[in-house]
Amino acid sequence: MRLALDEAGRAGADVPVGAVVLASDGTTVLGAGHNEREATGDPTAHAEVLAIRRAAADLGEWRLSGCTLVVTLEPCTMCAGALVQSRVDRVVYGARDEKAGAAGSLWDVVRDRRLNHRPEVIEGVLAEDCARILTEFFRSH
Repeated sequence: MRLALDEAGRAGADVPVGAVVLASDGTTVLGAGHNEREATGDPTAHAEVLAIRRAAADLGEWRLSGCTLVVTLEPCTMCAGALVQSRVDRVVYGARDEKAGAAGSLWDVVRDRRLNHRPEVIEGVLAEDCARILTEFFRSH
């Protein structure tokens, strides 16, 4: 999670969310990303999507079986769908997103029994640190 927090710090004018995709060994970073919507004008440039794209490019395939995505904020519905589609084994997140979260708070897309893949979800890792950077960002904006 510290790597994801470091990545969030690179978000500049974007909401400070960071994500990393770890290989099955739990230590090798395959992809990393931070929100880049403002920087790129791309509404899909969420930290999770960028980290997933970079991990898939590194592996040379779209299936991220055995991988873990670590993200500072609970994924939204778009990112939750990307996590299911990419077949990551586990999602670890810090702060809950009561307004738009789709991994257990508002919705639970990633564990919907109707889907063909349901990653494990671990929430609350360094939650206070993850929430603090978001609170500070929104106070200043």
